[in-house]
Amino acid sequence: MNYKGGLIAASLALLMLGGCGDDSDSQKADSSASAQPDSADTQGGSSEAGSSSEAAAEPVQLVFGTGGTSGAYYALGGALKSVLEASPVISNVQVVSTGASVQNIQNIQDGLNQLAIVMSDVAYDAVNGKNQFENNPADITAIAGLYPNVVQVVALDNSGINSIADMAGKRIGVGQVGSGVEASAKIALSAAGLDYDDLARVSHTGYADSVTEMSNGNLDAAFFTSGVPNSNITGLMQSRDIKFVNIDGDTAKKLMDDYPYYQSYTIPAGAAERYDLSEPVNTVSIRNLLIAPASMRDDVAEDLARRFDEYLNSGQVAVGALKEVGSDTLDQGLIVPVHPGAKRYYDSRQESAGGGAESDTSGSDAADNNANSNDAG
Repeated sequence: MNYKGGLIAASLALLMLGGCGDDSDSQKADSSASAQPDSADTQGGSSEAGSSSEAAAEPVQLVFGTGGTSGAYYALGGALKSVLEASPVISNVQVVSTGASVQNIQNIQDGLNQLAIVMSDVAYDAVNGKNQFENNPADITAIAGLYPNVVQVVALDNSGINSIADMAGKRIGVGQVGSGVEASAKIALSAAGLDYDDLARVSHTGYADSVTEMSNGNLDAAFFTSGVPNSNITGLMQSRDIKFVNIDGDTAKKLMDDYPYYQSYTIPAGAAERYDLSEPVNTVSIRNLLIAPASMRDDVAEDLARRFDEYLNSGQVAVGALKEVGSDTLDQGLIVPVHPGAKRYYDSRQESAGGGAESDTSGSDAADNNANSNDAG
């Protein structure tokens, strides 16, 4: 699969609508910088309230944790602010910049955020008390599933790399230390039976530096975990002959078996806004989630889900990352439990459409990790 830059110029015109993965999550470059919200009067209430008390309850103020100001999470939060504020049970939504997923979940635990965008891998660790959340599991729930961050692996055309296993003895960019990109790179390499010791060189470079190093011939391949398209990859395609490396077959199966927050994903061929590829690329993705504390009032969570769903179907979605999120996937295959209030909305929607089965809201390891996510990234 060879792709020369001149064929994909149309992609650049769509990048502002396409949206890449949030830098604060995928690169963790500035996780210490955050806007501290005004914590007064920002209680989401308790989900234990009955319907009669909910009807009489005062509208709530919500602090919405996103990511760095240059990333997709922050832009998404800004776009959703007015949508959510149209709810009669929400008086104000304060969108704040944060260090993204890990900090957002910790802020929910601390009562600083009542709504946030996070990646599924971090949410999985949080609800299961793993890694950064060891001995401190988070009581979080999902309002909706969002767009996926797609693991994209590109190699120079003359590198001899046609699979992850071919990276043995090669120079590979794996993302900044501790970033979501590096986590994906390590997992993909391990699924192919490799680790860093098997590589000729491990370069802890972020997106831009990986592209520079590949352009100069100093790297053979690099990992990118983001929405599709990634503007850095598009830029590289302008100057070098490159190919996308599939993550499929036994490598993908082992990866998804070991890490239930990964899902299979295909970048389609012939889509001008997604690199205009001559052949599809098979890889894996990690879904982003809109989450809230489990203690949020049911009526608030229900209307959040309703407003978001109606926005997706309004024909007025301004954020490229959301344009192809399927409304019917909002509560499907999520790695954390769906909030009871949001579930109430999804169940009523299904009943109105004539369906009888309840939504898949278990948040268990048995979630459908092999279903393709609709990309909007």
